[in-house]
Amino acid sequence: MSRNDLGLEPVVVDCDRCVVRGPRACGDCVVTVLLGAPPEGIEIDTEELHALDALADQGLVPPLRLVIPLTGPDAHAG
Repeated sequence: MSRNDLGLEPVVVDCDRCVVRGPRACGDCVVTVLLGAPPEGIEIDTEELHALDALADQGLVPPLRLVIPLTGPDAHAG
């Protein structure tokens, strides 16, 4: 059974939309640690997100620090 069969959507990590973006948050974010803060957004599927959460729970990588606005011009439905 695929993630689409379960109705699970990938998480789109767009660093430009993150409201806590800056040296303090980005320096301790799994995206920066693993990918060097990519200039364009990335998609992390549900299985990958669970794997990253498991690694972060064990202290092997920092957690995803992405915070996107819930309302306003930068918010998106989904």
